[in-house]
Amino acid sequence: MSKQKPVPGTGGDHYIPYTERSGEKSAVYFTKELSAEGLRRIFSRVGGRLTGKVAIKLHTGEPHGPNIIPRPWVETLVKQELSGASIVETNTYYEGGRYETAQHLETLKVNGWTFCPVDIMDAEGTVSLPVKGGKWFTEMSMGKDLINYDSMFVLTHFKGHSKGGFGGSNKNIGIGCADGRIGKAMIHTTPGSDDMWDISNEEFMERMTESAKAVADHFGEHIIYINVMRNMSVSCDCEGTAAEPVVTPNVGILASTDILAVDQACVDLVYAMKEDDRHALVERMESRHGLRQLTYMKELQMGHDCYQLIDIDQADKEITPEEAIRDVVPFTAE
Repeated sequence: MSKQKPVPGTGGDHYIPYTERSGEKSAVYFTKELSAEGLRRIFSRVGGRLTGKVAIKLHTGEPHGPNIIPRPWVETLVKQELSGASIVETNTYYEGGRYETAQHLETLKVNGWTFCPVDIMDAEGTVSLPVKGGKWFTEMSMGKDLINYDSMFVLTHFKGHSKGGFGGSNKNIGIGCADGRIGKAMIHTTPGSDDMWDISNEEFMERMTESAKAVADHFGEHIIYINVMRNMSVSCDCEGTAAEPVVTPNVGILASTDILAVDQACVDLVYAMKEDDRHALVERMESRHGLRQLTYMKELQMGHDCYQLIDIDQADKEITPEEAIRDVVPFTAE
């Protein structure tokens, strides 16, 4: 860690409209088809970057979690496109169904993640990855097994989050690859504090993002990102059956090789909704200052906040966020 504590940035409660951004554009692919086939089709647009031994970073959820990405979708994709890949996770910082490796393995069985190998990456220890250009860290403690993989597929359920405001690809690898005792404590807790969750707002977003950068830099060109905008509770999947009821409409699936572009596009789609549809999730993002994730990713040169939104349902027509959410309907449980 750095010797002198830095000062967090600001503005995490402020949404920056697309018209106020500048820079290069990345491709973000979009489909409204929330199904195993929709996931397979959009994966085909970015999956070519995966080589060698592939890790699928997926939030597998607490026991009986109601909002996680449907297991059959992932099973179909793995069997058709990713034979030999492993789902990867790390143990949690909080006590619960995924705190210790033995409990975690049982939870995986309960939630049906039994169709391919699942690697609890910190079960046998940790490894430190460098954080290039960070202000909070020079390195981050990760699950040791992360370095056993050649490529990473970041498959994310996009939703709200009690600390991060929202959980996209950045949160999935920033928190989800950090090991359960050292790395997650580095992100969440001031050393010596009695409150394990005492780091919040912009400082938390920046720490989490630096952790994500360490993972993204490690895999380089061999990492891809898919965000599933379905069952978007304001609660993270780590809250399991205690998650707040979903009130935000389902949207679709987005994919990119640019972590900032894919998370930014998801946020833009939420903000493009009608006030009644977006209110809960926007309130969660802004009240936690979660939008700092996006501006800090840009400062760290992790990607671009400008993008081309390419609708694969309409022969690769470029669309706007407003067009993408035009036909969304109020959420109803499946």
